[in-house]
Amino acid sequence: MNGSRSLVNEFSTLMDGVDSTAVQVIVCPPACYLGEFSGVDFALGGQTLSELDNGAHTGDISAQMLLEVGCQYVIVGHSERRDDHGESSELVAQKAAKAIASGLIPIICIGESLATRESGELESFLAAQMDALTALMTAEQLQQAVIAYEPIWAIGTGVTATPEQAQEVHAFIRSHLANFDKPLASMMQILYGGSVKASNAKELFAQPDIDGGLIGGASLKVEEFRQVCQAAG
Repeated sequence: MNGSRSLVNEFSTLMDGVDSTAVQVIVCPPACYLGEFSGVDFALGGQTLSELDNGAHTGDISAQMLLEVGCQYVIVGHSERRDDHGESSELVAQKAAKAIASGLIPIICIGESLATRESGELESFLAAQMDALTALMTAEQLQQAVIAYEPIWAIGTGVTATPEQAQEVHAFIRSHLANFDKPLASMMQILYGGSVKASNAKELFAQPDIDGGLIGGASLKVEEFRQVCQAAG
């Protein structure tokens, strides 16, 4: 719930100096600003969607609505949606399935709190979040998705997992997916989302199992976001 019309205008210059053939850039603004982007060289995504098609659900946004305003992607199961709105892993899986069935690419977020990490239950916690996805969808469906690992303790705090810590978890995510389907695991894009910024992006993106970033606070500063995109390229 950040941004403004003036920030939307600033995004018209985002891709200056970014090689669009070398990096995919997706911007997911608040829904009320989606229709204000035109003629840009990056893709658009929503921040959430309903698991339902339409009806008496005031305030919800359907997959079809997102498609009609030019979205190709949608974030599903962000930790703030899970915490603020009580979205369970099962509901997140339903939303991801709805996105895929509708022709949107879901960016499915998983991640743990500091308490979970310190309890030694990190891997079982992430495995349960992934198992909700594989219980509902086939490998062929999930090939149309992206996974974003977001350590909740590193979101908006300025604290970032070290590249080695992030790589370790990304490798676990890929190995757990391989237990379900090896081809899916090998091709899955896994993004890191934990206070990625210009100063650490290159080192994070150099890790073998980190395929990009889910950028939060740094994306509100267009010049810094541009540098992150350049690092990815």
